[in-house]
Amino acid sequence: MLSDTLNVLFIGDIIGEPGLNILAANLKNLIHKYQIHFVIANGENLSGGKGVLEKDAKRAFEMGINVLTGGNHTFSKIQSAKYIAEEVRLLRPANHHEDVYGRGHQVFPVTANGGIFKLAVVNVLGRVYISTLNCPFRVASKISDYLKKETNLIIVDFHGEASAEKIAFGWYMDGKVSAVIGTHTHVQTADERILPNGTAYITDAGMTGSFDSVIGSKKDFSINRFLYQTPQKQDVATDDPRINGVVLNLDTLTGKTKKITRVFEPAF
Repeated sequence: MLSDTLNVLFIGDIIGEPGLNILAANLKNLIHKYQIHFVIANGENLSGGKGVLEKDAKRAFEMGINVLTGGNHTFSKIQSAKYIAEEVRLLRPANHHEDVYGRGHQVFPVTANGGIFKLAVVNVLGRVYISTLNCPFRVASKISDYLKKETNLIIVDFHGEASAEKIAFGWYMDGKVSAVIGTHTHVQTADERILPNGTAYITDAGMTGSFDSVIGSKKDFSINRFLYQTPQKQDVATDDPRINGVVLNLDTLTGKTKKITRVFEPAF
């Protein structure tokens, strides 16, 4: 009998080497604990806190992450242009213009309890305080309509600054996709829920990296930036690493989410 539930782990923004290191030490245990079939992680801060290098993406894939989503820093490492263009497991925001290299969505085969399912992952970037890209609402809706011809299991990473924009997007996409997971602000919110038409939602999944920091950066540099209103070096902090994310239990028949569970390990 085929599984009626697909368990997906979504990992909040991985911040540099500390984030990669704590995942290397703990991801297998998380996969076992939550009986995970597929792992998604936001990787736009993967390399030195800004952008993604091929070597770091490969390390993430080797440790068990199935797909890396992006955001406003996806293209920050120009030396990775060819890799982003060719690697189907590495996504950039779909609301870039179509002739921008890379891809904003992809369908992946997932094996679960003897069955093979198709899971689509979509990445979009918000526009409030962060970008001037195409409308993420219209783009995501159009993509979800297209993807539903192939699968009803669709997860969207909405990478955005404003909580209101993310919440509005969640309501707009309710019933169109399995889940809308917010990223970018690096602070995990406590508003996880399943919307009336079956779409799981959280405003921000949080971050995976140093919590003895200011959203992943060394405290002194960040404090001085606010004190003096001058540019400061933004080095990745290294102390007190933790993992943030959510677990999604998806109904393989309907595409709706049965349950969403926040992950914060180790807890404060």
